[in-house]
Amino acid sequence: MHSRTSRRTFVKGVAAGGVLGGLGLWRAPVWAATPTGVPQALSGTEFDLFIGESSVNLTGTPRTAMTINGSLPGPLLRWREGDTVTIRVRNRLDETTSIHWHGIILPANMDGVPGISFHGIEPGGMYVYSFKLKQNGTYWYHSHSGFQEQAGVYGPLVIEAREPEPFTYDRDYVVMLTDWTDEDSVQVMKKLKKQSDYYNFHKRTVGDFIHDVSEKGWSATLADRKMWAEMKMSPTDIADVSGSTYTYLLNGLAPNGNWTGLFRPGERIRLRFINGSSMSYFDVRIPGLKMTVVASDGLYVKPVTVDEFRIAVAETFDVIVEPDQEAYTIFAQSMDRTGYARGTLAVREGLTAPVPPLDPRPELSMSDMGMDHGSHGGHAGHGNPEGQGSDSAMMSMAGGSMSAMGSMASMEGGLMQGMDHSQMHTMDHAQMQGMDHSQMHTMDHAQMQSMDHGQMHGMHHEAMGQEAGTSEMQAHPASEQGNPLVDMQTMTPTPKLSDPGLGLRDNGRRVLTYADLRSTFPDPDGRTPSRTIELHLTGHMEKFAWSFDGVKFSDSEPVRLKYGERVRIVLVNDTMMTHPIHLHGMWSDLEDENGQFMVRKHTIDMPPGSRRSYRVTADALGRWAYHCHLLFHMEMGMFREVRVEE
Repeated sequence: MHSRTSRRTFVKGVAAGGVLGGLGLWRAPVWAATPTGVPQALSGTEFDLFIGESSVNLTGTPRTAMTINGSLPGPLLRWREGDTVTIRVRNRLDETTSIHWHGIILPANMDGVPGISFHGIEPGGMYVYSFKLKQNGTYWYHSHSGFQEQAGVYGPLVIEAREPEPFTYDRDYVVMLTDWTDEDSVQVMKKLKKQSDYYNFHKRTVGDFIHDVSEKGWSATLADRKMWAEMKMSPTDIADVSGSTYTYLLNGLAPNGNWTGLFRPGERIRLRFINGSSMSYFDVRIPGLKMTVVASDGLYVKPVTVDEFRIAVAETFDVIVEPDQEAYTIFAQSMDRTGYARGTLAVREGLTAPVPPLDPRPELSMSDMGMDHGSHGGHAGHGNPEGQGSDSAMMSMAGGSMSAMGSMASMEGGLMQGMDHSQMHTMDHAQMQGMDHSQMHTMDHAQMQSMDHGQMHGMHHEAMGQEAGTSEMQAHPASEQGNPLVDMQTMTPTPKLSDPGLGLRDNGRRVLTYADLRSTFPDPDGRTPSRTIELHLTGHMEKFAWSFDGVKFSDSEPVRLKYGERVRIVLVNDTMMTHPIHLHGMWSDLEDENGQFMVRKHTIDMPPGSRRSYRVTADALGRWAYHCHLLFHMEMGMFREVRVEE
């Protein structure tokens, strides 16, 4: 089913580049849309930024945004690797503000997180950031104070390489994707707390029910609806905040604003994609044009050519394209398919290319949430060596019945009922296949939790989307048990590195996956981690509560690292949502399913029911933020402090 919001989303924000812009209500930043399409930027080593308020009109209704130097996004800052930069940031707001330099390696007191690395910039005050640049590539900067990032306090950042780069190009454009709402962010948060699916206008209809009955049968359709109802969740709950309130922007322009980047035929163009949104994942493609990914999160990767990629909140991807037609559409649809951002590559101003319709609305299946072992099938353009096409982590409903496990459709028979947990740990997968899933409802969460971790080891799940061989049942921290802030737990999570993700599988396009990302350099540290830290991403959908290990930030203790040590961090996503996790001040070296170094990043995306590991070298003394980069999740508790100490 295609979204009906397509045309509305397109015309929403006509003033962004049109009539009202001419009235002075809003002027696009000069770097974002100039007559020649060539970005203008602030460059050098000394910079003056001010954070204030500006009138904007992105939807046809005047609003006040928080801006940097009067523009949204803020100025494109161009730095040079090896230089020492000094940035004086002045606060013209009536509240404390800040700037965090996302992904930049710097001293802790330059990181810009109030309450962690400094006190913040008071109204009328100024803070001087100064640090040496130890890297190059595409990054961004944003406020780390309250909801200011959602209100417009963000901008792109490019650090030019000191040495020749491993690829060539003729032109260089930033493509910054963001989300804007006319609503006050505090009100958005209040609505989510009262009703977590408030912005989900994409719920299933009677028509969907009739379609499912015709395709799957009456019994299976009723069972599916019953299961979702018991969980008090919706299979269309893909994003907490949707196009019902968001206008999706490309370089500060709504879809009808049509940012345009110019080129000459035969040129190679570098596009620096930045997801600077607060809550929105984007699936990006340029119909008719292949993209060669050459960098991720600012660092070089071995080139891989794709038709499409998903970019998580806070990630960056650099791609090289070689256009040979007059015009192409840059199309970035939101993961929940409720809207899109759009721009154009063209040989001259005024040209456009067709804007594709939004893809069909995706729906979470029980396997997407990690509740059965049915296969999704192969992925377009990929093999499936890990068996990760079946998002197969079993999940339990924490604090309630185990009825959610009843989605495991292959479990038919009568072995589960009346079976105690001492018998359960000896069952193999063949025996489990004989279980009647309706009878699994009789096993409650308390019984499941009474199994110790050693007993869980005996449960085999070869056919449940795991790697070859057997896998252990996932253990959970004691803080999750009986916790009113935790409504779900994954039982057999997988890395899902080769899975394109919900809505992208088998779409006929070659889609980038994490398994494709390989740094051009070996493991920069090389040491085997001396210890492992496992953290679970937890939440309660109905209460819109988010945390690590079921403990919100205000009740948590810091994660302590010893200066110089090499540690392995394992993240387990116990929720039905996707979370982009960002560690400040240090790199995150993502591992493959065998524990081998893959790619160095600053933000690690975590799909539902996934378990991913990465290594961190604690080479930066001080206090650092560690959090989900979905702004409302971070504000609601999915945040920790990391302390690196002597």
